[in-house]
Amino acid sequence: MAAKKVVQVGKKPKDFKLKDHNGQDFILGGCKGKKVLLSFHPLAWTSVCALQMQSLEKNKKALDRLNTVAVGLSIDAVPCKAAWAKSLKIKNTRLLSDFWPHGGVAKSLGILRTEGFSERANIIVDEAGKVVFVKVYPIKQLPDMGEILAALKV
Repeated sequence: MAAKKVVQVGKKPKDFKLKDHNGQDFILGGCKGKKVLLSFHPLAWTSVCALQMQSLEKNKKALDRLNTVAVGLSIDAVPCKAAWAKSLKIKNTRLLSDFWPHGGVAKSLGILRTEGFSERANIIVDEAGKVVFVKVYPIKQLPDMGEILAALKV
């Protein structure tokens, strides 16, 4: 079942700090002056999630040109994310662990499902820290990276 109240465009998401797949801290508030693409995927080691994260990696240069930091997020633990990133050959995209408190960031954004994992969603936060784009996708649908790149150009 889907979460109910998804964060709205124009809102400032609550700042957060999560570990990436290398055990390094990622702080949303530390990205001021850049856009941030929060690309949520339900679970590591699933086919659509793998394609979603590989798409972020493949489009890293285009995202850089658009002054955007893209991160992949799920409720998986850091060691799981590390092994998955290695298996997918992801070297330039940070995969964040929203493991503890369980799904806390997803919950704060209104996209934690009752099953205990996040929706598949893309949320863009602008240089000033405000949400400018939100899209929740059907769980089995790969997000369209072209749509995201177009939204970042606005």
